[in-house]
Amino acid sequence: MHIAETFATQIQGMIETGREFHHRGWSLGTSSNYSVVAGREPLRLILTGSGFDKGRLTPEQFVVVNDQGQRVTEVGARPSAESLLHVAVAKATGAGAVLHTHSVWATLLSEAYLPAGRLEIRDYEMLKGLAGVTTHEFILHVEIFSNTQDISALARQVDARLRDAVNPMRHAFLIAGHGLYTWGQDLIEARRQIEVLEFLFEVVARKKLIFPAGAP
Repeated sequence: MHIAETFATQIQGMIETGREFHHRGWSLGTSSNYSVVAGREPLRLILTGSGFDKGRLTPEQFVVVNDQGQRVTEVGARPSAESLLHVAVAKATGAGAVLHTHSVWATLLSEAYLPAGRLEIRDYEMLKGLAGVTTHEFILHVEIFSNTQDISALARQVDARLRDAVNPMRHAFLIAGHGLYTWGQDLIEARRQIEVLEFLFEVVARKKLIFPAGAP
């Protein structure tokens, strides 16, 4: 299977995503990773390979992984160490695309709010850009996980929260000092969620700078 030829449309979409996110400061250097679901039975994800500049991706820098985050081809790019997080989200939510960014604001806020375990955002019109949200009065809770090199353990934590029968995690999560994960039914929706969330993160952070004692 030649990845670039077989999944050309999906790969081109992620290449364009990388260029835009790099330009906007959300995926600098080799940070970030993106995936699109290529099949469900069995699960197959097209994933950005490890160690590549997301602003200059080429078709050869993608890899197809299975439901264990392992490369299914004999040759090709090396999967990201975080491939299991993409797998967990795709399996638990049915998402068609998963995007991970490393913006300045997401990194800072994830550290600042780690003790609380979540970042709460409410009453902004931009919230209506998130899937299923129809009013600015919505309260968004972005959960924050501690950073770790044990991605298998983190993936199990994420999976458990996504599948929680009473209060499942929705829309996104943060990894402290690391960045944002979000998803959508396809790459277009996932990209929109990144834009909405990154906007909201910047608003929250700048508001703290402008009104350190709280808004008047």
